[in-house]
Amino acid sequence: QERGMVKVNNDLMKRKKKKQLDIGLLVTIFVLLAFGLIMVLSASAPSALTYEGDSYFYFKSQLLNALIGIAGMIFFSFFDYRLFSGKLANIGIVVAIVLLVLVLVPGVGITIKGATRWIKIPGIGFRFQPSEVMKIALIVFLAARLSKDPKKNKKFWKGIFPLLAVVGVICLLLYKEPHMSAIGIVCMVSAVMIFVGGMQMKQILIAAPPILVVGLIYLIQEPYRVKRLVSFLDPWEDMLDTGWQAVQALYAVGSGGLFGVGLGNSTQKYMYIPEPHNDFIFAILAEELGLIGAIFVLILFGIFIWRGITIAMKAPDMFGTLLAIGITSLVAIQALLNIAIVCALFPVTGIPLPFFSYGGTALIILLCSCGVLLNISRNATK
Repeated sequence: QERGMVKVNNDLMKRKKKKQLDIGLLVTIFVLLAFGLIMVLSASAPSALTYEGDSYFYFKSQLLNALIGIAGMIFFSFFDYRLFSGKLANIGIVVAIVLLVLVLVPGVGITIKGATRWIKIPGIGFRFQPSEVMKIALIVFLAARLSKDPKKNKKFWKGIFPLLAVVGVICLLLYKEPHMSAIGIVCMVSAVMIFVGGMQMKQILIAAPPILVVGLIYLIQEPYRVKRLVSFLDPWEDMLDTGWQAVQALYAVGSGGLFGVGLGNSTQKYMYIPEPHNDFIFAILAEELGLIGAIFVLILFGIFIWRGITIAMKAPDMFGTLLAIGITSLVAIQALLNIAIVCALFPVTGIPLPFFSYGGTALIILLCSCGVLLNISRNATK
């Protein structure tokens, strides 16, 4: 009887331990979020006052989105991620594709600065970006399909090609918006997941050439695309046009020095960098907080990536592993590319910095995804 009680107690202890989420990841998420909100407040104040008549306009909107996102993160941290591996994965990708199609329907999609990427819900004035919904829906779909029959992943036409076809349809719809940065993110995250899922090197050699050819054809169709692509090599050569953002970002980063000019004291956010609270918010951060602040942010993202990979390695099933890898790689790729763009190490494209760049849909979806990652950590093996 005593042995039976000991066994029951041990089982209870194991279950209790199993339900503990990754505290390190949770703390990192909240520090990144708080840091991001502070920087949105600082970077957006001049633009908000000029265009909206309220210095806190963008900050209040971002704060509201953060609160909604936190609620979503809490919900999904308790929602069993394994429920996504069945019909929900298929439903999610279908809904995401339908939303991408609706964006292109006249009167439904909203065009801003020549790009049709948003859908506005009538009556409440709320708008969202379907491409952000699509990113997480695609990650869930790929994780579900790749984990369903791992042996099939070693066969190109039966296993990998159907997944590449889905990715191709999504990229085509994104091209029509156009949203080239999203295409790049989708392709890179998909490549990471498919590779981790069991894609062999010979399959990569089969798939890579057609993708490269399509990319080359797209570039040579319009000369300005090539010009914009290579402008980061010497942004000062055309600093009043294609190199403007990169040059102004470098001025901001260089002005920050070691300790920065002080929080709120940036000069580049005063209309030198267009919409400084969006894709180039890292430049304002580096200017105000200097190299020390920039390194601190890099360390935070490094911790996030480390914890995400650890959770993937300890996930109890392949679906959890691939889902964690997908979410982690999405954050990692966007963060690394955004910072590289700000430092003129990569061509300028509209890639937001996770947790920092202003944008309701992106922040809410990101925090909900973090909730899924935390839920996987609850079930991680020790």
